[in-house]
Order: sequence, then C-alpha cells, then structure tokens
Amino acid sequence: MPTIRIDQVAHSFGERRVLEHVDLTITEPRVGIIGANGCGKSTLARMLNGLVQPTEGRVTVDGLDPAREGAAVRRRVGFTFPDPEAQIVMPTVREDVEFSLRRRRDLTAEGKRRLVDEVLARYALADHADHPAHQLSSGQKQLLALAAILVTRPDVLVCDEPTTLLDLRHAHQVSRLLDTLDQQVVLVTHHLWLLDGWERVVLIDGGRVAADGPADEVVPFYRRLMLEGG
Repeated sequence: MPTIRIDQVAHSFGERRVLEHVDLTITEPRVGIIGANGCGKSTLARMLNGLVQPTEGRVTVDGLDPAREGAAVRRRVGFTFPDPEAQIVMPTVREDVEFSLRRRRDLTAEGKRRLVDEVLARYALADHADHPAHQLSSGQKQLLALAAILVTRPDVLVCDEPTTLLDLRHAHQVSRLLDTLDQQVVLVTHHLWLLDGWERVVLIDGGRVAADGPADEVVPFYRRLMLEGG
C-alpha cells in the first residue's frame, strides 16, 4: 500500500480555521474519515491529490508533494466528489470513461476501447455504454464517476461522501464495489455503516484528530460525542 503522510497540516479559508496541526500516517488499505459537517474532513481529503493546498504543514503520497508535484500525484491518487455530476464531462457513458484515457500514449485506440469495455462490464454499466450519461440514475452516475477514475488504475482512491445522494440499495452497491478494489481507499462519510469492520477510522472534530483506531472503537466514540454535544 502507498504511504500517505500528513505532517502538521493546518488550513484556513480566509479568517476561518478549518484544520489545526493534523498529523497522520496512512498505510492501511481502508481508512475512513468521519466527523460533523464543517469539521475539516473533506478539506483534509482534498489535500491528498492537490485539490486544496495546506496553509501550513505538508502532505505527501509516497514522498510526492501534491503542492509541488500535482500532476504526478493525480496520476496516483483518484478522487470522487459527493455529486457525480461534477465529474461527468462527456455525452455518453462510454465517452466519459474513454475521456479519462486521453493522455495514455502507450495505448492504441483498440487497447483503450478494450480497457473501457472491461471497466464498464465490471461496474454494471456495459448495457448503458451508449446511453446519455446525464440520464442515468443517481446510483449509476456514481458508478460512472468511479469507473472513470478507476480506468486510469490509480494507487489510491479518495472518496468524499460517495453515497450522500444515493438510496440504500445503490449505497450498498458502492460499498461492495469499494470492498473489492485493489487500491488503497480513503473514505469520507456520514454513513457510518459503510465502515463496519474497517481497521482504521479517523475522527476529525473541530479541525483536529479526536480519535484514531479501529471502526468498532472510533465509531461508537463519535456517536457518544455527538449525543453529548446535542
């Protein structure tokens, strides 16, 4: 697994401080990040492939700094947003996945088509290959967003609340997909059941790491914290 280092990271949006001296080393295959709205968890996740730069401190992925080596990091770290519409850029399902391979000079047109076909079949989108991408269901759009990232074969997949807009059936479908991946997965979520059995969950509270450990310890702690705060 890749090694992600978050070293004394702080971040501010103007005068609003959202992260305060976060220190983490991530080597596990599956790591969840949880916390209340506005706690800084999505900001932290977006630093892992350079979508957000730390105000202080440093993030590296296997020694690569997204702030200085953004293109190299983005080849290794895929990112999905809560709303898949933000990532769908082409008219049809097939074209949207193919678009992710536009810079692959090592693949012929036939090689790209074969790789796209494999990914569409794996993620239950083959029957929709020539359908308008924006007419898919919410669950299918999220699968398409994932497929368009995973076709590039990144080492790390960062998912920022990928089930927020999904019904329970499609949320379970995405959960099962994440469980099958070879990639290291960093998952930001409010759907705590997605983390059942995960070996590591990080709780962010008030911009700081409030708990860090197995899901069966951190998730109950978070629930108690929220109840006490209410």
